Amino acid sequence: MAKHGRALGGVLAGLAMTCGLAFPVLAQDEAATADTVVATVNGTDITLGELIILREKLPAQYQALPDDMLFKGLIDQAIQQTALEQSVAETVTKRDELWMQTDRRSYLAGKALQSVVQAAVTDEALQAAYDEKYANAPAAKEYSAQHILVDSEEKAKELKAQIDGGADFAELAKANSTDTGSAVNGGDLGWFGLGMMVAPFEEAVVAAAPGTVAGPVQTDFGWHLIKVNEVRDAVKPTIDEVRDELAAEIEQKTVEAKLAELTAAAEIARPGEGLDPALIRDATLLDK
Repeated sequence: MAKHGRALGGVLAGLAMTCGLAFPVLAQDEAATADTVVATVNGTDITLGELIILREKLPAQYQALPDDMLFKGLIDQAIQQTALEQSVAETVTKRDELWMQTDRRSYLAGKALQSVVQAAVTDEALQAAYDEKYANAPAAKEYSAQHILVDSEEKAKELKAQIDGGADFAELAKANSTDTGSAVNGGDLGWFGLGMMVAPFEEAVVAAAPGTVAGPVQTDFGWHLIKVNEVRDAVKPTIDEVRDELAAEIEQKTVEAKLAELTAAAEIARPGEGLDPALIRDATLLDK
């Protein structure tokens, strides 16, 4: 399908790059409808409605072309497509029929969900989702911490003993941490929220009191000593900053609810559940 799109787009690209040529502005017919015939190929009609759909499918760069150029280019496309379609009409296979059937099903399924989603994502729904997730929820915590990463528990314990004895955490991080990105800054990780660090590290940070050193803590990266410097409430985002995120969550919930509603109301049978799952890879079945 992508190859077909590139080929069709090439017709308009060629028109756009043709120097010194222009197509006359076509007179508008107030009586024109989607069924108005704009061309025929061996007796097969091509309608204005088909051209409108072809235009809607074009990439953005072609949508911006002048209408007279688009009109002529799309007629040419439709004529070429129709001629190609007719050339293989007698050779349509089971595979071809199934491709068209699944494409139709996919399009109509998308149409059904689009209307449901558009009705669900309103300003009121976005505000309610924002209030629930951010405005009325407790403020999330952010942590400022340093760490020293080494490859063994013994090394981590040795460094911990030095810290307990008064050694400077930042200097030990510079000299010993294998996390070179933070080591140059004394192991400083800056501010981070929950979910940004691996679980054992995050759990140790949350449990530690500011100013104390936790560890050794093992993660997939090695052994850590962690110094929590400060804890603060994270600034809550504005609704505009999270609008897309909230819209996506509303869409997901709406789609899941609609699918559950429709499938619960449908009479569904699954006679194919006993088949060998490997059959979905047997494309030779389409030739039978």
